[in-house]
Amino acid sequence: MRIIEGSRSASGLSFAVVVSKYNDFVTDRLQKGALAALAAAGVNEADITVIRVPGAFEIPTAARLAADTHRFDGVVCLGCLIRGATPHFEYISSAVAHGLTTASGESGVPMAFGVLTTNSAEEALERAVDGPSNKGWEAAQATIEMALIAADLAADVADA
Repeated sequence: MRIIEGSRSASGLSFAVVVSKYNDFVTDRLQKGALAALAAAGVNEADITVIRVPGAFEIPTAARLAADTHRFDGVVCLGCLIRGATPHFEYISSAVAHGLTTASGESGVPMAFGVLTTNSAEEALERAVDGPSNKGWEAAQATIEMALIAADLAADVADA
């Protein structure tokens, strides 16, 4: 039996990090966490491109455009949506989740959903602390693992 499982070492791979500028008091921290995780995995700074977009709604489009360049092994997607008094939160949350699922599936490039959907700013900040529990860090690790799995599977196809 063969088991394919991504590791946490990503030296030689290239990543895009798409970050929403909206709620930057949180997303800047998520970006910092993602970059720290990529560095800890051995990714060279020259192999990381940060793409800053206006809001969470724009993340799927930027992620797909990045994937379509064929320059990246994975795309880390980061944003922060905080529930308000109107249904806007539900519409945007759903659109971003579906958009990223579609973009990743159609492009074949792994993308991680590091978009916080919280009830308050306090909840968002709790998820953007320094270290491995930062949701940006976690999204970067998931992207690394999936990029390695995708590369392993692609090698199987090439060898067949």
